Amino acid sequence: MTTEPRSIAQLSVLLQSGALDPVALAEETLAAIRSHPDAAIFTVLLEERAKAEAEAARRRLREGRSRGVLDGVPIAWKDLFDIAGLPTTAGSRVLKDAAPAGRDAAVVQALAGAGMVSVGRVNMSEFAFSGLGINPHYGTPRNPASPAGEHRIPGGSSSGSGVAVAAGLVPVSIGTDTGGSVRIPAAFNGIVGYKATRGRYAMDGVFPLAKSLDSLGPLCRTVQDAVWIDAAMRGQAAAGPLPRLSPADLSFVIPETVFFDGAEPEVAAAFEASVERLARAGARIRRQAFPEFSAVFDVMARHGALVTAEAFALHRARITGPAAAEMDPRVVKRTLLGEKIALSDYLETLAARERLTAAFEARLGTQDILISPTLPHVAPAVQPLLDDEDLFFQTNGKTLRNTLVGNFLDWCGVSLPCGTGADGMPVGFLLSRPKDSDERVLAAAAAVDGWLR
Repeated sequence: MTTEPRSIAQLSVLLQSGALDPVALAEETLAAIRSHPDAAIFTVLLEERAKAEAEAARRRLREGRSRGVLDGVPIAWKDLFDIAGLPTTAGSRVLKDAAPAGRDAAVVQALAGAGMVSVGRVNMSEFAFSGLGINPHYGTPRNPASPAGEHRIPGGSSSGSGVAVAAGLVPVSIGTDTGGSVRIPAAFNGIVGYKATRGRYAMDGVFPLAKSLDSLGPLCRTVQDAVWIDAAMRGQAAAGPLPRLSPADLSFVIPETVFFDGAEPEVAAAFEASVERLARAGARIRRQAFPEFSAVFDVMARHGALVTAEAFALHRARITGPAAAEMDPRVVKRTLLGEKIALSDYLETLAARERLTAAFEARLGTQDILISPTLPHVAPAVQPLLDDEDLFFQTNGKTLRNTLVGNFLDWCGVSLPCGTGADGMPVGFLLSRPKDSDERVLAAAAAVDGWLR
């Protein structure tokens, strides 16, 4: 059984009108997941919960008590969010026997309160510590855009989230983003990924990677879908209307520093074609150097990465004990680098982060939106990365490069599909702004989306 990819908005119209029954939709969704040839996308199906939530949505809709546009819509969760009664395994075998969560994570509760139907948990990079999405324990989901006979990476760490939406199994999946883990799989799989400002949502019940960087967001099919999910995750009964903007209302800045270094020609061409379309539509666009971006990597080279220091502190007992033998050795190797980061280095990095964030915000115009390729390359094949550890780490670093700048400097951002690169693989177009500019970035993304493809 296969499903035609549908957005939240498309499903909502059918559900609210009575043309589609929530129980039938939940059953169709679960059947599609069970019959899908890629068994590595979902790690757990929540069949009993999904049916109960769908039946409750059916009663509400029939009785005229709809909870809003999300009522009865299926959703999947990255395996970092607590689901009551289940251990939160974070893509790892070492947590499979952990105590079950006593209650849902706060954002799971919030979306359940909006009437959404949780159908399952999806795969991820172990402990969220890779941008590639490869998982040796639960399998690596196949990017649905892969050429016939090939297995391209899904992107990570929210690998299952990106593939579940791109494959049409669910209209939305919630991921986390510490160095790009929402925007990367969105770009690789040709869907929308919204990384919200860090702290925009309650983090209770979310398994951390690096709390100074962790943020959340939806992977979905449209910007409007992301807006609705964002409102519900913040406990709002309904989303406020976005400003109605056109490209002519917007001012964009293309960074000349870091973001295009080593970019595949086809990626750069797809991005520039989108820029040209926006310019023809009246958008104001300029190019500018941002020395702060290079400085981010200088700080990391001198003092170590924040994510590595915090991941080591979190996982020290695991990676220095017997549990390490059950973990992905690449995750262990990368995490162990944090052992060499002294407290003085960590504090220096935090101080540099404040300075560079302030300097960037002063350089960027008050209304300007940074636009860039989400990633410098399209999704590569899985097998060469498994065969060559050096290639794995090199590719992981390049994959994370553009997006991690936004985490370090505390941005929010939206990745949109903007055509294809080599071998017909999707290319992402990233819109970014400093923290707490979420409404501005979402409105801009909605205004330009139709001009990018």
